[in-house]
Amino acid sequence: MFMPISLERFLKDYKKLNPMANIAELRMALVHAVNAKKNGAVCAICGQPIWAIGMAIVDWEACFTCITGEADCSEDYEISSVCFF
Repeated sequence: MFMPISLERFLKDYKKLNPMANIAELRMALVHAVNAKKNGAVCAICGQPIWAIGMAIVDWEACFTCITGEADCSEDYEISSVCFF
């Protein structure tokens, strides 16, 4: 299960770690990804629900495992409005 994080908090933290990042573009990509996930978008590879944060960063509609190669997402974030508990 992902750790939930608000969109604003994620953007703030991301900007700290990536000062040259275009936060306006990332915000738009995150909003698009969150809406896609809410509307049932699934990974193009395996059919699992997409990871909105990963999709926004890598511009690829895929799940956590297909993006990272890892199975355990318990120490990773997902935007809280699309976290399923």
